[in-house]
Order: sequence, then C-alpha cells, then structure tokens
Amino acid sequence: MIKVGIAGASGYTGVELVKLISNHPQARLEAITSSSYKGKPLTDIFPSMRGFESLICEDLDAQALANRVDIMFLALPHKVSMAYAAPLIEQGIKVIDLSADFRFSNPKAYEKAYQTHTAKNLLAQSVYGLSEIYRDQIKTARIIGNPGCYPTTILLALLPLIREKLIQTQGIISDSKSGVSGAGRSLSLTAHYCEANESFAPYKIGNHRHTPEIEEILSIHAEKEIKITFVPHLVPVTRGMVSTIYGQATPSVCLKDIRRAYRKWYTEEPFVRLLPEGCFPAMSHVRGTNCCDIGCHFDEDTGRIILVSAIDNLLKGAAGQAVQNMNIMFGLADEIGLDYVQTPL
Repeated sequence: MIKVGIAGASGYTGVELVKLISNHPQARLEAITSSSYKGKPLTDIFPSMRGFESLICEDLDAQALANRVDIMFLALPHKVSMAYAAPLIEQGIKVIDLSADFRFSNPKAYEKAYQTHTAKNLLAQSVYGLSEIYRDQIKTARIIGNPGCYPTTILLALLPLIREKLIQTQGIISDSKSGVSGAGRSLSLTAHYCEANESFAPYKIGNHRHTPEIEEILSIHAEKEIKITFVPHLVPVTRGMVSTIYGQATPSVCLKDIRRAYRKWYTEEPFVRLLPEGCFPAMSHVRGTNCCDIGCHFDEDTGRIILVSAIDNLLKGAAGQAVQNMNIMFGLADEIGLDYVQTPL
C-alpha cells in the first residue's frame, strides 16, 4: 500500500487529489497539510467529504512526515513548492509537484517567467510528468514536475506530429479555452461570478507563463528552438479545457499520415483517445475523467493541420495526471484508481 501525503489539500487540485487517493485501491491517504486551515478537519473546508475522509490539516514538516508517507503531492502555488521539495527528498519521500517549480530543465527559462529558483540542484533530477511521453523516466524519478493544464492539451496533440516531422515548426498557433477553476480557489476579480458569467475573453496574450513551458518541451523533441503563439481564454464553465491548434503540414503530408502518427504513439495509452475522422472533442465529454480527447483535420487547399484537444483541467490537467504519474513511479498500471467515466450531465 502506497502511503500518501497531500500538501495544499484545501485547493481545488488538492481536494481532487484527496478524492482520487481516498478511492485508490493501492494507496492510503496518511496526511494532508494546509497553512490556511491548520488544525481544521478537511470536512470543514469541503463538507462534501463528510463520512469519506476525516484527516486534520497540519503543517508541512518533512521530518514529521518521515516514515509516515512514501510520496508527497505538492498542490502548492508557484514559487512555494521549491522550498519544501528538498527536505522531503532528504527524508526519502518522493515528490510530485503540481506547481511550475520543477517543470523546467533550464532554470533561466523558469526564472524569466517566475522568480529566482532556490532549488536549482533538483532540476537535473526532476522529470517532466507528461505521463504518455516520459513514462520510462518517470518510473525511476524521485521528483516529478507535473505539467500545466494548457501544456498538457497542447503537447499531447503536437508531440507525435513534431516527432514524426509531419508539421512545420514555425507558425504554430494554439487558441485555448479554460474553465474558471483553472484560476484556482483564491479570490480574484476575473474569476468573480459577475465578471466571468456570460462572458468570454482572452487573457495574458503574449505573456502567459505556460508559453515557455510548452516551448521548452517542443524544442527538446524537435531538436531545435520552437516558438508558438499561445492565446488562452476564460470561458464561463467550472471545469474543462479545449485547445484548437493550427500549423502547416510538411510537404506531401495527408490526413492518413497524421492519424497514423497518433495511433503509433497512443494506441496503447489508456487516457489518450483519438476520435474518429470528422469528430472533435467537447469539454463535457472529458469532464470527470483523466482522458485527453484529440480530433484532427487536414485542409488540403491550404496545407493546414487543425488539431483539437480537450481535457478536464483539474484531472488530466492536474490531479489525475499526478496520480497517473504516482502509479507509474510505483510500478502500477496507469489506470489504477482512475478507470472510471462520469456522464457529461
């Protein structure tokens, strides 16, 4: 039985982790931490957990957690996790960090988007936790940088085509939409009901912090620098994410080549679903699942490839992929604890 701790259990991603681990047949939740709710039962924060989980929020203290947990999920804000990762690893506790702190191999790229990195020595050990792409490295990792939600939709759609050289590396555009839960549980004006309801708008055009994360991974796989145009939008739904991605095909490429590449990369992957030709994803079809649905179209007149990728931003975009990575780290099948489908209504 895997003994699990969750830091930041009072957030949206944290409570998703609590629910997943509480129902995981080969994991047991041993500790939850929250600086805001220390000493309070989780059920005071999320009354829906009454009768299912009775843990009390405590401080995040690596020494106090030693011998109590095998792995710690850090569902903490960006720039906070890096202070806790090293002490946990020193106690022999594996770490899956859901912030951006350990997603970058290049500390300068992280620091340009966030702040000075105070645990640079761990970046060389950290594995980017895109489960389907980095499985072999994840198996032996001590620390995982769980991907961002937008990068998950974009990278899972693009990487097979980048690796198979089916799409040109210049001029790639991603027009992406997220539900409001992607902003987290902390109060903010843009996520306020009166601001978000019955509205639709882009935000952080040209300076969203997920852009360098996406570009670093694409560039590694293309073996040359890639720059993309990434435009995120906020839509008035609670959870869900869709990215529509545009790029030019390389010469002589056809739709069969594109679909063949996806089958090559993802046929054995339980959580990536290539939709039938002519079908495209919807937020409601992935809500409550750890799945990424991908649809593709090739415009023969323009040579343009159009990809549509959808996930639940709190599951495949965060907590679900983190549990999938935990399964891989401990030699379990990806699906354990995640093999269910909720209806879209």
